[in-house]
Amino acid sequence: MREAGRVVAHTLEAVRRAAEPGVPPAELDAVAARTIKEMGARPSFLGYQPDWAPTPYPGTVCLSVNDVVVHGLPSRRPLNEGDVLSIDCGAELGGYHGDAAITVAVGRTDEAAQALMDATRIALERGIEAARPGGRMGDIAHAVERTALEGGYGMPEGWGGHGIGTAMHEDPPVPNAGRPGKGLRLKEGLTIAIEPMFHEGGRNGIRVLPDGWSIATADGSRAAHFEHSVAITPDGPMILTLP
Repeated sequence: MREAGRVVAHTLEAVRRAAEPGVPPAELDAVAARTIKEMGARPSFLGYQPDWAPTPYPGTVCLSVNDVVVHGLPSRRPLNEGDVLSIDCGAELGGYHGDAAITVAVGRTDEAAQALMDATRIALERGIEAARPGGRMGDIAHAVERTALEGGYGMPEGWGGHGIGTAMHEDPPVPNAGRPGKGLRLKEGLTIAIEPMFHEGGRNGIRVLPDGWSIATADGSRAAHFEHSVAITPDGPMILTLP
């Protein structure tokens, strides 16, 4: 899983470097496809179809712009200066998967967008810190939720992280809201993807766009998404999706 995670990390960095004003997400998807192939891995997302999706996913990575929270399709509409871009990548190597996401500004952006991205990244860091043997899944969820409340941000109800291993999505679910000390006990060897998703505007709800994949805020407010795949070890959490 560490090797699959390394592929994911390098792919995210390659896409981040290429994300500039005027570049369409479809070109960024091509960068991701090339990077994953060059590293001898396979994209986890391409052709993936969960029960709720109307069609298989058509891209290598999810590229979610501004009000799209997750699962944005790689369109040919060029990115604009100041756009908020979430990049979500999964890769499989040797039968094991890695999954991670970052959110970046395209060119220069405003202070509110930067604060949103910073808060979501901090939530991920706090969630990872809570992923320790003997703890509970609610400890991770509470760490994420507390960060959202501190910043006055909303979270898409029902969306969160997941187990990961020989499949990209496995049990257990990893919620972004919950009570500390409650839920599944965290045991050594468990591997999970922790992924906070924050949006501006508090409780504004979400909607599915006509493409059947993109999950967007109901009022058009911007969103951010960060994720790491993490292993729970005796020494604490080990991030599997670092370069």
